[in-house]
Amino acid sequence: MSDYLTYVWRPITGGRHAFPVAATKSPPESTVDAYCGAQTEASQLHNRSEVDWIREPSCKECWRILAKKPS
Repeated sequence: MSDYLTYVWRPITGGRHAFPVAATKSPPESTVDAYCGAQTEASQLHNRSEVDWIREPSCKECWRILAKKPS
């Protein structure tokens, strides 16, 4: 089991997706991929409001992929 965070959940338009931690350090204008393949600009991973978290449902495909990853 890893002692370090390896992924983060972020609400983007269309759902709350899991992204590798490295995506949060990408240049704002670059495109980043969620585990399920959803793409967004890296800038969309920062400064999300509580309303964004409530409004967007969790991506079931990201959940499925993460559940199968070895810990």
